[in-house]
Amino acid sequence: VQLVESGGGLVQPGGSLRLSCAGSGFTLDYYAIGWFRQAPGKQRELVAGITNGGSTKYAEFVKGRFTISRDNAKNTVYLQMNSLKPEDTALYYCYAAQVVAGIVENDYWGQGTQVTVSS
Repeated sequence: VQLVESGGGLVQPGGSLRLSCAGSGFTLDYYAIGWFRQAPGKQRELVAGITNGGSTKYAEFVKGRFTISRDNAKNTVYLQMNSLKPEDTALYYCYAAQVVAGIVENDYWGQGTQVTVSS
C-alpha cells in the first residue's frame, strides 16, 4: 500500500507541470487527498486539497495558478501547476487521509517529487 508521485522536474519560470499521485494497493475513492510541499529550510505546507466528494481547497499563494483534480477510474489525483515561479521550487508530497466522523482512520504519504523552477 503506497502513494506514488510523478511528474516533477525542472521548468522555467512561467512554465507548467502536472503532478500525479497514484494509489497502489488501495483505492483513493474514499480518501481526501492533499498536495503539500517543503522547500529547504522551511516547514511543510499545504498547497491544495480535494475531498472524496470533489470539493477543493487551495493555499492563497497558488490560487488561480494550480488546479487539483481526481480521476477515480485511474485511481489518481493530479496537480496541474501553471505560471510557475521560482518560489514554487520544493519537494511536493501527496497525502491521503480516510476521515470517518472527523477522525483520520488511515493515512499515507508519498515519497515526494522534486519541482524546480529556474531559468
